[in-house]
Amino acid sequence: MSDLQIRPAVAGDIPAIVALLADDPLGAQRESPDDLVPYLTAFERLAADPHQHPTVAVRDDRVVGTLQLTIVPGLSRRGATRSIIEAVRIHADERGSGLGSRLIEWAVEESRRLGCQLVQLTSDVTRTDAHRFYQRLGFQPSHVGFKLTL
Repeated sequence: MSDLQIRPAVAGDIPAIVALLADDPLGAQRESPDDLVPYLTAFERLAADPHQHPTVAVRDDRVVGTLQLTIVPGLSRRGATRSIIEAVRIHADERGSGLGSRLIEWAVEESRRLGCQLVQLTSDVTRTDAHRFYQRLGFQPSHVGFKLTL
């Protein structure tokens, strides 16, 4: 993995990130790789917020993985700061290579560096392979999540 670079995403990465987001059965239903305008607008908001860390993994000048790390200061747990890992995607050619583990390990270390006491993530109930993956990395299925679409 010495040829792998994990770095902050830039606007030029958006087409590759959106392609990764769309490259699975769930993402194919909710992402629109042919219309990048909303993604570029969202990226501008993320780039302006110091608590947001859109991130890419790059190999041979190609985006092969992505995640978003969000830092959330809070009052609970004695004023603990937590991080939330979202939108983890690995290019189909890289799945099973250890890249996903490396990217999550990076996010955990970055969370520590940023003073977080807790790292959390959610995963769609249908992604059972992902659930096993996260548990192998030490994450515990401790909560039930809820969503309300607006």
